[in-house]
Order: sequence, then C-alpha cells, then structure tokens
Amino acid sequence: MSIDHDRLFKELISTFFTEFIDLFLPAVAGDINKESIQFLPEQLLVDVTAGDKKIIDLLAKVKYREKDTFFLIHVEAQSYTQQDFAKRMFKYFARLYEKYDLPIYPVVIFSFDEPLRQEPQTHSITFPDLDVLKFEFAAIQLNRISWRDYLNQQNPVAAALMSKMNISPAERPQVKAECLRLLTTLKLDPARMQLISGFVDTYLNLNEAEEQTFKAVITTMGLDKKEEYMEIITSWEKKATQKTLEKVVLNSLREGLSVETVARITGLTVEQVKELQIKLADVSQEESREEN
Repeated sequence: MSIDHDRLFKELISTFFTEFIDLFLPAVAGDINKESIQFLPEQLLVDVTAGDKKIIDLLAKVKYREKDTFFLIHVEAQSYTQQDFAKRMFKYFARLYEKYDLPIYPVVIFSFDEPLRQEPQTHSITFPDLDVLKFEFAAIQLNRISWRDYLNQQNPVAAALMSKMNISPAERPQVKAECLRLLTTLKLDPARMQLISGFVDTYLNLNEAEEQTFKAVITTMGLDKKEEYMEIITSWEKKATQKTLEKVVLNSLREGLSVETVARITGLTVEQVKELQIKLADVSQEESREEN
C-alpha cells in the first residue's frame, strides 16, 4: 500500500509549525508574532484549462512581530519531481494573492529520494527589454541535506525529517537510532511523540538485517533502558501487528471471501472488516489512477 506523503507531511508541519519555521526559516521566524499563527481553511484551486484540481497543503496567516499587518506562509510538500513545478507554484501564489490580497511567503519541501539534482525554485518571464516576472520560493530539498547536520538540533521536526534526508543505504539503521535518540530528549506528550515516531518508522522501515544493526546501535547508545524508547517500540509493535492483520483481511477480501467469513477468521467485528473493505476499494481506485 502506498504512503500518503501529503497527509504525513501536513500533519507533521501543522502540529510543529513554529518548530518547522525555527529550523528551516530562521529569518522568517524572527519576523513573526508566533501567538498570531492561524491556519486558514482548506483551499481548493481549480485550473479549468488544464482540468486540474489542487488542494493547498498548508496555508497559515501570521502577524509581523512589531506591526499590525499580516502575511501568509504557504507550505507545499512535493513527494515527486515534476516538470514546470515552479510555474505551478507561481499559479498557486497568484490565486492565493488574488483571494487574500496579502503578502505570501511560499515554501516547498521536496521529499523524494531521487533525483539528487537541485530542483528549480524560480519562474521567470523576460523579454530583451523587460523583466516582467521573477517568482521565487524557499526550497527545502531533503535529499540534498545531510542528516548529520541535524543530530544536535533540539527540535521535533529535525527528529522526524532526518529520516528523509540524504542517507546512504548502510546508514539507515544508524539514522533511525539517532532520530529516536533525539526524540527521547524532547519531552513531548504521548500523542506528539507517537506522531514523530510513526513518521520515522514509515520512512525508515528496516528489513531484518537492518533491524539487527539498529538494535545493536540502540544498545550501544543505552536507549534500550529508557522508558520513552520502550513506549515507542511498543507502539511500533502494535502498529506492525495491525498492519499484518489488515493485510490478511484485504487479501482474504480480494480472494472473494465474505465479510462474515473474514470476521470469523480474524476475530474482528463485521463492522471493522467492512471499514477495511472500503479501504481496499480506495486503494484499488488509487492504483488504477496511477496505472492510467
């Protein structure tokens, strides 16, 4: 089943918005009144000519620190490379600027693993005698950032996004351990702790050999004796068990077994199996769209 990158990144950034700004946009962080941050309702932008619909990932209204004026921070999480993406960002900017008539600070987090080349972050229109437009957005391209630079950042966003930075295959177990080490120092409430640990586990889902290396690193760090670490591991084990059960249910439904039979085999209620049946239909539709 595919990863819902947009949902994961939106949940992370909206929950830790000030920490995200502090980490990646320190100049902006110094300009805003953090008590004024207001997330605006979901924005649906329709491009009639291209036949596209786009839901803006995150739009926050913030107040300048020493002024009575506001501006918007628009954050997009882009999980794949896309031709003319900078032009698309300008179109989003133009629509939002027309609607709100406020200055907009646009930000993009590129979260794909490849390609490693730097993504364009400007869209320009020029003539020999006239520069009509130069639109630029702040770009955070994770696969061009070294995770080692964030090892000592006391910031929950760093603990999460290290898992998507420039990591060699051999480093995966170590990076996962470092993410957890940092996470256990932050003293977050259980819900926020689980949000970040789930994010890390999604993007650093280790194979059996990597898992053995990970456990050895954890033991060397002494994390296996920390209560916070044990809580994270317990939540991961529950999540893994739930995923296995869901896989059994979905495979059984695909094979044509009835909802009642699947419920009897798995020990779930009929209502729970029906919920997973709806999930299966959604996944099938998504796979069909990707094939087309």
